[in-house]
Amino acid sequence: MVATVAHISTRGVAGPSDAALVAAARAGEPWARDALFRRHARLANGLAFRLLGRDQEVDDIVQDAYVAVLDGLDGLEDPQAFASFLASVVVRRVGRLLRRRRLARRLGLLPRATPIDASTFVAATAPPDVVAELRSIYAIVDELPTDERLALLLRRVEGLPLESVAELCRCSLATVKRRIAAAEARLVRAQSMPPGPSTAHTVGRTGT
Repeated sequence: MVATVAHISTRGVAGPSDAALVAAARAGEPWARDALFRRHARLANGLAFRLLGRDQEVDDIVQDAYVAVLDGLDGLEDPQAFASFLASVVVRRVGRLLRRRRLARRLGLLPRATPIDASTFVAATAPPDVVAELRSIYAIVDELPTDERLALLLRRVEGLPLESVAELCRCSLATVKRRIAAAEARLVRAQSMPPGPSTAHTVGRTGT
């Protein structure tokens, strides 16, 4: 059975409910599969974008996630929870990509990651403190172990409750709390260092 995250929902969306679309898709109706894709494309793309940054593989992550989700509809316990099912698959796909890249970089097969430009996530009307927080977070995410990165971004950028973060990351609430605490400790250390090219290296690069 597939876990669902109650915080992610599509209440208020016009047209058939997600549950109705899932039922039709399970029955082999192509229009229902297309409707699910159109309805949730923005959610999936936005989530992958905020977890990865402006990355050439965002589209591939989303497309692969949709294929996996549509193939796994029979295992979805709550058909109305399609959005959270999709989000969980996107998070897992992003995690796998990040782990492969970290390994490739350790082996010298990839160059260091280009820092993520937080301005691509910030609305023009965003308060200065929000802008500053996002910039500080994205300045270090590529130096974080993958599990810490995902937990921190889901909590601090997506604004999900801890229970939802734990469910998306497929770990216990205690584990996700530890991961977020570790990531935030690294963030505090980075913020306390004078700016310079060596800052990212001293934040910490252990783990995957």
